[in-house]
Amino acid sequence: MEYHNPVLLKETVDGLNIKPDGVYVDVTFGGGGHSREIMKRLGPNGKLYGFDQDEDAQANIIDDERFTLIPENFRFLKRYLRFHGVKQVDGVLGDLGVSSHQFDVAERGFSTRFEADLDMRMSKKNDISAYTVVNEYDEQDLKKMFFNYGELRNAGALAHKIVMAREENEIKSSEELKQVLSKFLPAHKSNKILAQIYQAIRIEVNQEIEVLKEFLQQSLEVLKPEGRLSVISYHSLEDRLVKRYMRNGMFEGEPERDLYGNFEVPFKSIEKLIIPTDEEIATNNRARSAKLRVAEKK
Repeated sequence: MEYHNPVLLKETVDGLNIKPDGVYVDVTFGGGGHSREIMKRLGPNGKLYGFDQDEDAQANIIDDERFTLIPENFRFLKRYLRFHGVKQVDGVLGDLGVSSHQFDVAERGFSTRFEADLDMRMSKKNDISAYTVVNEYDEQDLKKMFFNYGELRNAGALAHKIVMAREENEIKSSEELKQVLSKFLPAHKSNKILAQIYQAIRIEVNQEIEVLKEFLQQSLEVLKPEGRLSVISYHSLEDRLVKRYMRNGMFEGEPERDLYGNFEVPFKSIEKLIIPTDEEIATNNRARSAKLRVAEKK
């Protein structure tokens, strides 16, 4: 399976501050681009674990005794590291969102460019698909999803239109969904609105926000002191969670202060926000919205 160039490759791996004999985790293995760069920097006693719930990623396994692919969702980071006898690691890398490969395989249903069945599952083991969400969620849940995950102001109208339409006929494909919502897709910004609609459904199908929170909390637990967390996000919902957790060790509210009035936080920021160069965006369109944050466990 062809996978595209990994985003912010050097910067993301640089952020991990690789030790040749260290133990590292790439929780979004995909095409193996970031993992291969980590492997180049590991010595003979180093170790890398990759996580990927997408069955297609199996085709890219690195044939090296220092590498192990764990075919699971990274929300189970701690559990499966323990299963492999690993309690603490030196660094964790995450490249969030949908891979270019997943967007480019039409039948996966992730891309607005292709006619496809409503699917959007990152793992085929997932019981809930885009079809389930569109055809079975009640109007209030659809409204909440479009508002929270798509940041769509007309979320209520979108939800109502879907519920009315599916009473006539179930909505099975991306083309049928577009037709149902056509009055909300003016020509000059239909691609942008469709992308927001798809994003909302995809996040719901794959529980991406809950998964990200669980992953960040477990990263803190499995990292050694001075271990690094290097995370690329692609939309404001993800980036906000990553930023807050790296800054406060919390997703909401403020951390407690110590006796001297200083906040007690588990991480220190290593870099300011890193974004791709114009040159990288020109050669890799997926990089356009990427934001990289790196933090070190205290």
